[in-house]
Amino acid sequence: MWQLYQFPLCPFSRKLRLLMGEKNIAYELVRENPWEGRDEFWHLNPAGRTPVLHDAGRGTALSDSQAICEYLEETVERNPMINGSALQRAEIRRLVALFDDNFYADVTEPALHEKMKKRIVLRQSPDAQVLRQMGRLLHGHLDYIDWLVDTRQWLAGAQLSLADLTCAAHLSVVEYLGAIDWKGHEQTQGWYMVMKSRPSFRPLLSEKMEGIPPPREYASLDL
Repeated sequence: MWQLYQFPLCPFSRKLRLLMGEKNIAYELVRENPWEGRDEFWHLNPAGRTPVLHDAGRGTALSDSQAICEYLEETVERNPMINGSALQRAEIRRLVALFDDNFYADVTEPALHEKMKKRIVLRQSPDAQVLRQMGRLLHGHLDYIDWLVDTRQWLAGAQLSLADLTCAAHLSVVEYLGAIDWKGHEQTQGWYMVMKSRPSFRPLLSEKMEGIPPPREYASLDL
């Protein structure tokens, strides 16, 4: 069985877990805090980042969430999440990159640093100015997601895809940290509630980061 090295609020690990859930791929969670810099983990992934998908029996260690997702798409035919025509697949990959690169840099990473790492690793208080700037950037991203929801059945087109899973993974981390204001973004909130209702999402909603309780509405499926 695959072992998935991750920590509960890693958005890239959540993206992979959602994909594996949609494809019904069994795996075992292994807790890994990459900021601890364990030699054994760096041996699996010299970049020192989660997620890592490891099969000791086959001597296989895969790293980088997108590389792992592409590998699973190529090797597991069930429920393809990079689907459709060549143009459709390009659009899915474009949106995945948008969320993993731009949304992460603007929103997810600052939220994690200020509300998680400063609390449990650095023992510092969050910077209110950084959080305000993150909130402004978040609303810009939500505006774009609103437009996608208004004009398409799913974010990348007519079918559920890796773009939806990736966006939901990042939003779930920001929501867990209590950093989302949905006011004015009912379209995205409604789509996100549909994503949260999927069976693949249930393990994420039940998992907690020690020392950082989620807000009450985190596990709620009601608007």
